[in-house]
Amino acid sequence: MAQETLNLEQEVVLVEELGNARVVTLNNPKQLNVISPKVVVLLAANLEKWEKDENAKLVIIKGAGRAFSAGGDLKMFYNGRNTKDSCLEVVYRMYWLCNHIHTYKKTTVALVHGISMGGGASLMAPMKFSVVTEKTVFSTPEASIGFHTDCGFSYMLSRLPGRLGEYLGLTGARLNGKELVAAGLATHFVPLEKLPELEKHLLSLNTGDEDAVGSAIKEFSTDVQIDEESILKKQSIIDECFSKDSVAEIISSFETEAGKEGNGWIVPVLKGLKRSSPTGLKITLRSIREGRKQTLSECLKKEFRITINTLRARISGDVYEGIRALTIDKDNSPKWDPSTLENVEDEQVNLVFEPFDEDFELKVSENEQDRWDGKYEDSVYCHQ
Repeated sequence: MAQETLNLEQEVVLVEELGNARVVTLNNPKQLNVISPKVVVLLAANLEKWEKDENAKLVIIKGAGRAFSAGGDLKMFYNGRNTKDSCLEVVYRMYWLCNHIHTYKKTTVALVHGISMGGGASLMAPMKFSVVTEKTVFSTPEASIGFHTDCGFSYMLSRLPGRLGEYLGLTGARLNGKELVAAGLATHFVPLEKLPELEKHLLSLNTGDEDAVGSAIKEFSTDVQIDEESILKKQSIIDECFSKDSVAEIISSFETEAGKEGNGWIVPVLKGLKRSSPTGLKITLRSIREGRKQTLSECLKKEFRITINTLRARISGDVYEGIRALTIDKDNSPKWDPSTLENVEDEQVNLVFEPFDEDFELKVSENEQDRWDGKYEDSVYCHQ
C-alpha cells in the first residue's frame, strides 16, 4: 500500500492512497484543523484528481487531534483587514470547492469527532456518508461575530425541518452527534471507540460501492435517541418564533416564550442573540430565507458576494470587531456599528447582496462536461 504525504512547510493535509481508497487527514491539530489557504488548494487538487482517476473509488476525510475542523482561519481575515481583498482568493477557492464537495462523483465518507464548526462542517454535512460520535460538536456561529452562514450553509440550513435552520444560523447553537443525525446533517452515529475499527473495515472493502459502504457503516452505528432536553424537542417553539419576518420580531417572540414556565433554556440563547452583531444577524436571516428558493450554485454565488462585501466592510466593519473581541484581544466585548437592529437599514443590507458584474461572480458550472472549470486561476480576479 502506497502512502503519499504532501510535504509543505507544515503538512496541513496528509494524503494516503490505499488500494482504491483515498484518505485525507486535516493535520493542524494545534489550531483545530482550521481551513487555511493551503488546505483549500490541496483538497481541491486532490479531489479533482481522484474524481478523474478510475482507480480511486472511495474518499475518506478525517481530522487529526481532538477536532475535525473549527472552520476558517479568523486571524487570517483579521490580519488582512487593511489590505483590499487580501482574502479574496481563498474565499473564491473555498466556495468553488464547496460546490464540488456537494456534487462529487465518488463515494465520500467523513469521520467526524470533536469540533466541526462553520466552514469545517462544510467538509462533513454534504458527504455521502457523514459519521459522527458522542464527541462531535457542530455549530454555525458566524452571525455572532458579524459574519454570515457561508460555505453552502445558507443552502443546507434552509432545508432543515421547520425553522431549525434560522435558529441554528442566528443563535450559533450547538448540536451533538446524535442531534446531527436526527436533524439530517449527518448520516450515522458511531461510538468514538469504534471509529478506528470502522475506518480499517472501510479500507478493507476496497470499494466505493455506496450500498457496500453504507452497509458497513451501519454495522458499526447505533440507533439515535434524542434527549428530552435537546433543542430538537423544542421544534414547535422554534417554528413559532423563528418564522417571524424580522430579527427584531424573532427576538420579541422568543422573549415572550422565555417568560413561560419550563422555557428557562431560552434565557442563555436569548442573551447570546442580543450580544451578536445586528448586521450579522440581519444578513444571516435574509441569506437563509433566500436559500430556500435557491439552488446550491445560486447560494454559493450569493454567499461569495456577501463575504467579499463583508470583508470589504461595505456597510460595517463588524466582522473585524467580532474577530478582535473573540480571538485577538479575547475581551468578548465587541462594539458593534451599527449597535442596534433598528439602525441597520434594509437598504444597507441590500448592498451586500447586490450581484457583481458577471465576470466578477463566482464561477460554478452545473454542466457535467465542464464541472471543474471556473477555477480561481481562470478568473478575472487572478488577472487584474
